[in-house]
Amino acid sequence: MPRIHPDGWRSIPASGALARKLDTLAELAERLPAEFTVFHGIHWTRAANETLLFGSVDFVVVGPAGRVLLIEQVAGFLDETDAGLVKRHIRTRRNVSVDLARTADHLRARLAALPDGEAPELDLLLYCPDHVVRAPGTAGLDPSRIIDANTRERLVTTVVELLAADSPDPSRVARLERFFADELQLEPDASALVGQAATLYTRLAGGLAEWARRIEVQPHRLRVTGTAGSGKTQLALAVLRDALAAGRRPLYVCYNRPLADHIARIAPPGADVLTYHQLCDHMLSAAGRPPDFSAPGAFARLESDFTALDTQPQYEELIVDEGQDFTPTWRDALLRLIPADGRAWWLEDPMQNLYERADVDLPGWVRITSERNYRSPADIVALLNRSLQPHTPVDAGSPLADSEVEVSTWDDSTQLMERTRRAITRAIGLGFRREHIAIVTFRGRENSCFTPLTHLGQHALRAFTGRYDLVGSPEYTQGDFLIDSVHRFKGQAAPCVIFTEIDFDALDTRTQRKLFVGATRAGMKLMLVMSTRAAKLLELEAGDAA
Repeated sequence: MPRIHPDGWRSIPASGALARKLDTLAELAERLPAEFTVFHGIHWTRAANETLLFGSVDFVVVGPAGRVLLIEQVAGFLDETDAGLVKRHIRTRRNVSVDLARTADHLRARLAALPDGEAPELDLLLYCPDHVVRAPGTAGLDPSRIIDANTRERLVTTVVELLAADSPDPSRVARLERFFADELQLEPDASALVGQAATLYTRLAGGLAEWARRIEVQPHRLRVTGTAGSGKTQLALAVLRDALAAGRRPLYVCYNRPLADHIARIAPPGADVLTYHQLCDHMLSAAGRPPDFSAPGAFARLESDFTALDTQPQYEELIVDEGQDFTPTWRDALLRLIPADGRAWWLEDPMQNLYERADVDLPGWVRITSERNYRSPADIVALLNRSLQPHTPVDAGSPLADSEVEVSTWDDSTQLMERTRRAITRAIGLGFRREHIAIVTFRGRENSCFTPLTHLGQHALRAFTGRYDLVGSPEYTQGDFLIDSVHRFKGQAAPCVIFTEIDFDALDTRTQRKLFVGATRAGMKLMLVMSTRAAKLLELEAGDAA
């Protein structure tokens, strides 16, 4: 059996196109000799003339002599044109042979820059398991480098033949394996979707959760200002684990109830995870002063009563998440809960300040910043930088690119519903499972056209009812597709996000932040369903692959 990188692929739940590729990976794993190495899901970037060139390929196989083979798998049917093989999507056409050749050129440039040893031989193979290539001579590739539906049983044999050599070169193989292993690191992480405790997602090595925890300061007061997708949630979870392992009692506090519910499900046992108002409620109830939520101004009274409460330090580690949503009064009340030598973390993102609160002053705190988004594909980040022009541009840290942000427009509520329904159908057609799709509304629950709905066409919606059960868990309607407002979904993410009901007549600061928050929830695919006037203000057109 060959070496497969990254491992853990057999446990990845998949359907659609991803399942087909995992089947191919299983075939390579079972039939290739042990001296071969297979990398899957490889993505890379290289800088050229201040421009990032992005490419991807399904499989990279390294032979025993250090030869490299790129395998691109294209399922479904292809168009055979004078320009080569073309894969037709709903709104786009992709020249497969040209893309594969371009990817090979980019990778050759990366390999040529390696300091030790000459660049290896690099070859291409196009695998079309569902299509019979009728005219191989015009496909844009050497016919011997195409495996189609008629020759699919020769896939592994062809790979071996293309990479065979008389003299194995272990040192070159080792260098290449280090190169590809350094390109992308897969780690298990619990971050993607409400109700989903664990999933796999890609994150480049050396992220926020790693280096922020290496900073030493006394007293420990660390303010982390990080953009969406920079790894703040992963940092918070790592800090909770560190605290419990060291025997410290940790408290995690955020503003958003859905985020607190999500973190509570994936946090290590023993950590207290609460919203600020839940914390006020618990502390006052423990002091014999349970709040009356039926009274007018209940939450304002809750906050003032907690501020006046005589509290003593009860925790050794404090994590404030969504710090941009907190007030100076809340800051002071929270810091009373840890001793002077306790450890405190303040995690924030000014671009997610949807409640337009003033910046909280933290005198004497050490501040670190991260403007790199590891979660959202590079083209989503580029779209946000171009359309919203944030004060500090966001860096694209994800190796994923070319996700094709899709835009559809509407002029009335009937069109809005139909465009959103089509987006759901489109996402399923792309291979996303129902639990990997989140529908995020630009409007809040109180004003959204979707709030009364249980279905959108044939699609059953899973929506928050506004009620909580006896143990305090939120109740949802029975449905397959999660739908929530951008305010409630803030702090969470999904592989595929359908950001709908987008409408505004001016691109003011609050609108920019809502757009930023909604778009950066997407880990792989973003679909925008917006009014015609909103699209014009953003200089987007229906059918755009932005």
